[in-house]
Amino acid sequence: MDGEVYMWGKNSSGQLGLGKKAAKAVHRPTKVECLSGLTIKLAALGSEHTVAVTDGGEALSWGAVASGRLGHGLESSIFGFLTSSSEYTPRLIKKLEGIRVKRVAAGLLHSACIDETGSLFVFGDKVVANLGFGEAKKATMPSMINTLPYSEEVACGGYHTCVVTRGGELYTWGSNENGCLGIGSTDVFHAPERIQDPFLKSPVSKVSCGWKHTAAISDGKVFTWGWGGSHGTFSVDGHSSGGQLGHGSDVDYIKPTMVHVGENVKALEISCGFNHTGAIFGYM
Repeated sequence: MDGEVYMWGKNSSGQLGLGKKAAKAVHRPTKVECLSGLTIKLAALGSEHTVAVTDGGEALSWGAVASGRLGHGLESSIFGFLTSSSEYTPRLIKKLEGIRVKRVAAGLLHSACIDETGSLFVFGDKVVANLGFGEAKKATMPSMINTLPYSEEVACGGYHTCVVTRGGELYTWGSNENGCLGIGSTDVFHAPERIQDPFLKSPVSKVSCGWKHTAAISDGKVFTWGWGGSHGTFSVDGHSSGGQLGHGSDVDYIKPTMVHVGENVKALEISCGFNHTGAIFGYM
């Protein structure tokens, strides 16, 4: 049957959706039986949570509950305390019932999705602007971002979010460590901010977020920015673990910078890992 979901790997917070009695580490692909009868078309995996979308546009999530990243709101509690820190099986996101989801993304502590009308919904840690005062607040249920044009693509990083609109505009917001927002500074933005340069003349078609770096495709070219790896959290033999921006160094870039790949090639897809980046190219 099409649309079956198999998962494997670390399962410390129930992120595999295999039930409460499942092992904390699963070493082989295992079918998520709770999704039997549903046709899953999309899935996004965060740090310790998973979000999936059916062929009918229904969104389900499971895994770690903390920060509201699953979008279920306040969980069942006793005297105000959570009774469980995890959802061990897929659970329908009630707030999105009646909405047909067409895109989904999952970050470290937050998630995002786009519906068929181009509206963006976010949920999780520090995803909603707090009326311009202080830090952004978390949303335990999906909250619509009303300030964006029609959204086509969405990506979630460690603590930042990026959206590509129907017109090819790129908006970013969230934590701006190492310049991962690409707006020319390291200032934090709690609401969507459009990246002007170099995308004013050539629209963006794809975007992906790593932990603290970002990559996008515009006019068949790859642009990257943010954490280059210098002074990074992880190192090997005292050396930086970086290079994920592809500019021949491990320094940070606070503005989108083109990656030089070669002549007569066109970028088709882009994806960022925690601290590495990959792209699929075609010959022109």
